[in-house]
Amino acid sequence: MADDINITPKNNSFLLGQEKAEQVFLQAWKNQNMHHAWILNGPKGIGKATLAYRIARFLLWADENEKEKYTSLNVPEDSTVFKQVAMGSHLDLMLVERDYIETDRKKIIKAIQKGEAPDEEELSTMKKSAFIRVDDVRKVNEFLSKTSFNNNWRVVIIDSADDMNKNAANALLKILEEPPAHTVLLLISHNAGMLLPTIRSRCAKLPLQMLDANITASLLRRYRPHLNEAMIRKVAEMCPQSIGQAILYADLDAVGMYDKLCKILYSKQKFSLSELLDFCSDAVANADGFDLLQELMLKFIRENMPQSQDVEALYSCWDETNRMFADCQNINMDKKQMLINLITKICKVL
Repeated sequence: MADDINITPKNNSFLLGQEKAEQVFLQAWKNQNMHHAWILNGPKGIGKATLAYRIARFLLWADENEKEKYTSLNVPEDSTVFKQVAMGSHLDLMLVERDYIETDRKKIIKAIQKGEAPDEEELSTMKKSAFIRVDDVRKVNEFLSKTSFNNNWRVVIIDSADDMNKNAANALLKILEEPPAHTVLLLISHNAGMLLPTIRSRCAKLPLQMLDANITASLLRRYRPHLNEAMIRKVAEMCPQSIGQAILYADLDAVGMYDKLCKILYSKQKFSLSELLDFCSDAVANADGFDLLQELMLKFIRENMPQSQDVEALYSCWDETNRMFADCQNINMDKKQMLINLITKICKVL
């Protein structure tokens, strides 16, 4: 069986479906019409962070004296710049993101001081701050005050700008008003309309395209080669516009989960109790699977709405699904019992 490719934006050299946005930036660079700040806008999972890192690598690697030879932002994987960016060690690139909460951050620092850096599994259990804070953005000033390592560009990636609190946004605005020379800030945003108007007005826009099922299927073949063609098509049809979501769906077997959910719901309370209990137990076994089930239940309700004889009751199930899953996040509810109650209610109105 072919190995799955586990990639992150900073070590991913491949981008599909965003050629137009890439060419807009490349032409601005070639024509010396480079804006000091760009907003990369679009839904989650379509390649915004991957494009941001492609831009960063390219600026830090390309020869500005030979601009005409470049037709894309591709940087060889064996180049020093690519390796440094992938390891997060390039001195002219800074990433701003939500930091770990103070208690977990101290644990990480203490572990590093002992030479025992936390592994990926341990890091995944640690909590991050709800926002990018003002202190996180102020570090950008310190970074930009230093001389470029290679007398070249300095690049700042903010992932995501949506996570900035009010004070952090105002601190960024001051940087955008008087940006240092040869500096590019890349603001990743899932909903740029929510950013401060004064920030949006000082940035060039780089809107990314929604993917389609064919592109998503092509990317799944690359990143999840163990999947057979039928499964690739099913996953791509379930979430055609986001490869990030499609990979998550494939890894969590969303197709199998949805088939089981449909079997239970269409049985209209004729399912066995053990079947329902097993399904709910599997669903609450991990956080990602539980979050996925909310999406799948809403998908089921949405697809059954047109032919329902009681649209109002089914719409009430939609509201209750959102409310009950939100309650599980905010208060200490029994997730398994909540699912049993919710599935039973949906069965009654079908």
